[in-house]
Amino acid sequence: MASRYYSRRDFLRSVGLGAGALAVLGRFSGLQAQAVQAAANKPNIIIIFADDLGYCDLGCFGHPTIRTPNLDRMAAEGMKLTQFYVAASVCTPSRAALLTGRLPIRSGMCSDSRRVLFPNSGGGLQDSEITIAEALKAKGYATCCVGKWHLGHLPQFLPTRHGFDEYFGIPYSNDMKPTPLMENETVIEEPADQTTLTKRYTDRAVRFIERNKNNPFFLYFPHTFPHVPLFASQKYKGTSLRGLFGDVVEELDWSVGEVMSALRKHGLGEKTFVFFTSDNGPWLIQHLRGGSAGLLREGKGSTWEGGMREPCIAWRPGVVPAGTINPGLSSTLDLLPTCLSLAGGELPRDRILDGIDMSSMLRGKGESQREMMFFYRGTRLMAVRKGPWKMHLITQPGYGDGPTKHDPPLLFHLEHDPSEQYDVTKDHPNVIADIMAEIEKHRATVKPVPSQLDIPLRAGAK
Repeated sequence: MASRYYSRRDFLRSVGLGAGALAVLGRFSGLQAQAVQAAANKPNIIIIFADDLGYCDLGCFGHPTIRTPNLDRMAAEGMKLTQFYVAASVCTPSRAALLTGRLPIRSGMCSDSRRVLFPNSGGGLQDSEITIAEALKAKGYATCCVGKWHLGHLPQFLPTRHGFDEYFGIPYSNDMKPTPLMENETVIEEPADQTTLTKRYTDRAVRFIERNKNNPFFLYFPHTFPHVPLFASQKYKGTSLRGLFGDVVEELDWSVGEVMSALRKHGLGEKTFVFFTSDNGPWLIQHLRGGSAGLLREGKGSTWEGGMREPCIAWRPGVVPAGTINPGLSSTLDLLPTCLSLAGGELPRDRILDGIDMSSMLRGKGESQREMMFFYRGTRLMAVRKGPWKMHLITQPGYGDGPTKHDPPLLFHLEHDPSEQYDVTKDHPNVIADIMAEIEKHRATVKPVPSQLDIPLRAGAK
C-alpha cells in the first residue's frame, strides 16, 4: 500500500497559506477570494456517514424488510462498493481515520483501555492533524459538519477548529449524558430532543447546500443513528416491518433523499460527488435494537469482517458509471486523497497517509489501487488483508471474551469465504510468510503516539 509523507506547514504553504499568511489572513481577504475563484469548477463533495449500520441493513445491500428507496436509487444511479472498509470498529477512531486519511494509531485517536472518547475525556483530534475540511477549505470550499462529531467535545477539538466553517450537531454518542445539541461552539439545547435530530440535521444540510449552490462546498454529514438509543420522528415511528430499528434506518433514507433532491433542484447533480457509508458494523449485543452484518462474521467492536466492512455507495451522474458494482478493495482512509484529487489539491508531504486515491476507480476507468488493509483494535494489530487473503493474528468478539492469539495465524480467502468460516492456513504457508513480511514493513512506519482517549478531563473543564 502506497504511503505519502508531508508536514502540516509545508502543506499550508503549498496552497498559499503559510504560517505568516495565516496569522494575518484577515488583512488579505484577496487570498480567500482567489481560492474561491480557483475552486469555481471543482466538484462539490458530500460524505454521509451513518452510525452502527450493518453491511446488510439497506435494501440495496440485501435487507428483506427495511425499505431504503432513496439509497437504492442512489446505488442504481451510481456505484456499490462491496469490499469497502472502515479503519476501526468503533466510533472515535473510525471518524478520525476518515477525516485524516491516517490509521488512528498514527494520530493517537485510539487506546487499549478506552475505546472511544467520553464526556469526561480531556483529549481529542489534535491541531497537528490535517482534515479533509481543512484541505478543501484551503482550495476555496465552503465547509460544514452536520451531526455526530465524537472527536473531542472541548472547544479546541470541535469541527470549527478543524476546518469547518459551521457545525450543527452533538459532540459525542447519543447514549452519553448529557447529550447537548451544539451550534458551532455553543450549546443550544440540552438534552437534545433526539426524536427530532434526523429531521433537524437534514434541514440544516439542505440549507447549507442551498446557500452554497453557486460555490464549491464540502458537507460532512455524520448521522447520530442507528446508534442506540434509537429515536424516530412521529412520522416514521411504527412504520417499518423491521420495528424501531427499521423506522430509524428508513428515516435516514428519507434524509438522504432530501439531500439528493436539493442537489437535483439546484442543478448540482453532475457537479457533486456523494459518498454514503457507516462508521462501523452493527452493535450485535443490542439484539433487535442493533443491525445485521448479513453473511459477514461478528459486528461492532471486532476486527472480523462484520465489524469493519461496510455498505458504501458512490454517486455522481455522468462521472460514476450508473448501476455498477465494484468489488475492489477500498476504505474510508481513501476519502481524503480522493477528495483532494477531485478538488485538484496537493497531498501534504510531512506525514504518512494510509489512504489511496480511488477517483479513477470511481469513474470506472481503473481497478482499485489498494492491496492491503490493516485491522487494529486499539493499538494492537489484529489482522491484515492482502488481496483476497485475510490473516488474523489475534481475534476477539466485539464485546465479551478477551483476545485469543493465533500461532500459526488464521487465514481466510475472503472472496471464496466472506463469512470467515474456513481456515486455510495449512494449505498456504507462502501466503502467511508474505503477509508476515508486509507486517514487518508496516510496523517500521508506526511510531508510538500518546493516546488522546486516555487524557482525563481537567477539573472545571466542560
